[in-house]
Order: sequence, then structure tokens, then C-alpha cells
Amino acid sequence: MHRLFVALPLPKPIADLLLDLEDGPEGLRWVHADSFHLTLRFIGEVDGRTAEDAAAALAAVHVPRFDLRLAGVGQFHHKGSGALWAGIAPREPVAALAAKVERALQSAGLPPEIRAFTPHITLARWSGPAPALGDWLRRHGTLSSEPWTVDRLVLFESRLGKAGPHYEEVLEVGLK
Repeated sequence: MHRLFVALPLPKPIADLLLDLEDGPEGLRWVHADSFHLTLRFIGEVDGRTAEDAAAALAAVHVPRFDLRLAGVGQFHHKGSGALWAGIAPREPVAALAAKVERALQSAGLPPEIRAFTPHITLARWSGPAPALGDWLRRHGTLSSEPWTVDRLVLFESRLGKAGPHYEEVLEVGLK
């Protein structure tokens, strides 16, 4: 079985900027700089044949390059866990790309994603009660960066381990 997701990798200067945010309260599990990405679609566990079909469908996705920048921070809460995230702007080109990825994966036989797409870069996670995040959110609420050009999307395989997930590139699709 293969645990897959489709994402936009981040350039090193952006990852380095995000590392500077790792100053929050106790109880947060910070994402390693090598693991920063913007998920377009989580696929989950699939067999080898489905993984091949997904890769073939993604290889046919054609989208022009576009620019993004970091824009603010926020948090998600869901059933006893949560995450801190960095936002991006503009959201429209990422949402359009995610919709094309979704259509491609459905054409490969994957079921539709039922969760609404919310473009973000996960910075840290927690389990249990939410830590006191108000100060951190206020301190970093105006996060911004210089724009960077999104020139590829990647199909990643996630391998879970004791030190957390390790992501391996399965397929890279260049944007025009």
C-alpha cells in the first residue's frame, strides 16, 4: 500500500522564513523544514495499481506557473487535535490548480474529496487540549514574504516513522 498526497513544495528561503516561527508554547510538534509543503489533495492509502493510475492522471495536468507569497497565520481545531498554519496569497491560482488535480484524480478512479480545500502550510500540530496560542498568533499574524514562483507540483509518498513522516517524491509535474 502507498500513502500518497499531492502538494506544492516550498523553496528553501520560504522554508527558512517559516522556521523562524518555531517559538510557540509547549505541546506543539513543529514540522521539520524538509517537510514544509502546501497540500493540494490528500489521497491516502492506495494499492500499487491505483497509485500508478493517479500518477498518470497527474502527469496530464497542465497549468501555467504562478506566484505566491506567505500571508498570515492561523489555527485549525478538530476533535481533540489541531494545527498552526501559514496562509498564502493569492488563493485563486492554488484553488484552481487543486480543482484540476481533483478532477484528474477522479478520472483515475479515486473518490471525490469531501473536505473543502483550504490552502495552507502546516507549521505545527498538537494533540489534546489546544495550547495557549493567542500571543503566538498576535506576534506572527502579519507574516508575509516576497513572492515565489510555483513551477511544479509533486506526488509524494508519506512513510510514517518514529521521528515523524518522511516524504518521498513519486512524480514531479512541471508547470508551464
